[in-house]
Amino acid sequence: MGRAAGPSCRRGFTLIELLVVIAIIGVLVGILLPAVQQAREAARRAQCQNNLKQLGLALHNYHEAHATFPPAYVADTNAPTRDPDTFDAGPGFAWGALLLPQLDQAPLYHQLNFSRACWDASQAALVRTTLPVFLCPSDAGPPGPFAVKDAAGTVLATFAKASYVVNAGQEEPWGFTVADYSAIADGPFYRNSRTRVADVTDGLSQTVFVGEHSSVLSFKTWVGVVPGAMVCPNDPARFPITTCDVAATLVNVHSGPASDEIDPVTGFAPIHPPNSPLSHVCQMYSSHAGGAFVLLGDGSVRFISQFVHQPTWAALSSRARHDIVGDF
Repeated sequence: MGRAAGPSCRRGFTLIELLVVIAIIGVLVGILLPAVQQAREAARRAQCQNNLKQLGLALHNYHEAHATFPPAYVADTNAPTRDPDTFDAGPGFAWGALLLPQLDQAPLYHQLNFSRACWDASQAALVRTTLPVFLCPSDAGPPGPFAVKDAAGTVLATFAKASYVVNAGQEEPWGFTVADYSAIADGPFYRNSRTRVADVTDGLSQTVFVGEHSSVLSFKTWVGVVPGAMVCPNDPARFPITTCDVAATLVNVHSGPASDEIDPVTGFAPIHPPNSPLSHVCQMYSSHAGGAFVLLGDGSVRFISQFVHQPTWAALSSRARHDIVGDF
C-alpha cells in the first residue's frame, strides 16, 4: 500500500517581498517614463517641423501662382466704414486662409466667401474648421475653437485655433497711420503686403517668415482678424500682462487712433527671444523646451534658442535692413 500524501504547503508573498516588488516596479517606471515622454516629444517636434515645411512649400507655391507672397491679412482701405480706432475694415482674411488651395484645402477655400468679412455669420461654421497643418502637436494651451471678443466681452466671432504666425518685423510704428505702415514695416508680412522674393534683400535663408505661438500664451488663428477685437493672455497668472491688445488688424492701436503696432492674431513681432518670460501676446512662444521653431524664407526650418543673441534675432526679423546675421 502506498504512503498517504502529506498536506500540500503553499507559500505566498511576504509583505517585505511585496514591497520590494512594488519598489522595483516604481524604479522601472521612473526610468522608462522620461524616455517615453522624450520619444513622444521628439515625434511631436518632428511633426511641428513638418507642418512648417508644408507651410513653406505652400508659401512658395502661392508666390509661383501670384508673383507675391500672401499678405498677413487683407483689409479694404477704401471701405466707407472703418473701425474708429484702427481705420480698418473687412474682409480681414489672413495668410492662412489664402494658402488653403496650396495646403490641399481647396474645397474649404472655395466655400469661403472672400468678398465678405471673415467674421460674417454666413462663414461661422467654416472658420471654426480645425486644420492639423496649423497646429503644433506640442501646443499645451487651451484647445480651439476660441471666441473672439471685444473690450466689453461681446463675442464677435469664433475661430479655429492655430499655432503658427507670420513675421511682421520689429518696427513698432507709433504715431503712424495705416497708410504709412507699408513704408516702415520691416518684416515680410503685414497688412495688405505684397512681398516678393526680390524684396527680401537680406536673403531668404536669413529672414524668418513663420514662427510658433502656443496658445499657452494667447490664441492665434489661420482665419483672419476682426476690427475691435481684443487678445488677452490665456494664463494671466503666468503672464501678468496688465492690458490686452486690440487685435483688430496688423496695425493695432496703442496711443491713439493714428498709432499702429503688430497684430497679435495673425502675426508676431520678434522683440523678445522665443519663450522669453517677457513674451507678450504678439511675440513668439512655443511649448517646446528651450526655444521655438521658425520657417525661414528659403523653406528651411530651424530651432531658435530662447537664449539667442538679441541682435541676431532682430536681424532675422527684417527682410531688407541689410543686417549681418550671426550664428543661430
